[in-house]
Amino acid sequence: MERISQAFRALGDSTRLRLLRLVAQAPLNVSELVSIVGVAQPSVSHHLGKLKGLSLVREERQAGFSYYSLAVEKGDPHWPLIELARAEDDANGDVARLTELLRRREDRQQLNERLLEPGQSWYLWAGALGSLLPPLEVADFGCGTGALSVSIARWAKSVVAIDQSKAALDEAKARAKKAGLKNVTFLREDLHGLSLASGRTDLVVISQSLHHTDAPEEVLVEAGRILRKGSKVMVLELLPHDQTWVRERLGHRHLGFETAWLERAMEKAGFGRITLETHARDGGSPFRAFLMTGAKR
Repeated sequence: MERISQAFRALGDSTRLRLLRLVAQAPLNVSELVSIVGVAQPSVSHHLGKLKGLSLVREERQAGFSYYSLAVEKGDPHWPLIELARAEDDANGDVARLTELLRRREDRQQLNERLLEPGQSWYLWAGALGSLLPPLEVADFGCGTGALSVSIARWAKSVVAIDQSKAALDEAKARAKKAGLKNVTFLREDLHGLSLASGRTDLVVISQSLHHTDAPEEVLVEAGRILRKGSKVMVLELLPHDQTWVRERLGHRHLGFETAWLERAMEKAGFGRITLETHARDGGSPFRAFLMTGAKR
């Protein structure tokens, strides 16, 4: 009873009610919540801390950001509080701003795929995958909406498609279902530390995912851990660039990689027989891609 009483007292603050209603509709990070409610970041963080302390919201890390979502389900004693918050009039226009934010988020994901995948990415993958006709057990690190996972699944024995974004995985599952594929497993986990067994995978593909991670070297080590001896990792990445807008709009943590740096990182992670293929700039695009492969020693 005391916990419920504390929750009611905490939700006596109108800003907390607004935040609770927003995260009940979609996972949101602090910056997104600030843009919607128009309250300073320290204040929003303070309110989220209170809600998290009462187990009304949960915090999860995705692509370097902390996302907050509703931690209460129907049947929980706190559920009536959520219903009251949802039913309240949207006098501040929060719901309209949330709708626009989610639309921009979807556009951003589509832009990321249009910008970086159809041209140079698929050109490189077509050549790389052509030699992989034997059925393999494959892990797709940072699968996003599953475009590459589904393509691999057409020739692989099985594919584990891994991403931290629930929304992206939901779209990937729908894509695989539409294609009639039964050999794709979806895993929502952090690439820095996976639950997959060691030494059981034939191939790891990391297609434009390293630049979203906090510690690319750790991700390469994890790739090496799950691979069988002699099996390969394939890394498709961007060369260094000066397009800083990708940090905010696309969630990039790194502005590309020097090939020499990545080669050293792969060697430290236990890979040898490293190969490199670069691709010319695609038209007026400021991005250039390269493909690096290595075999587990």
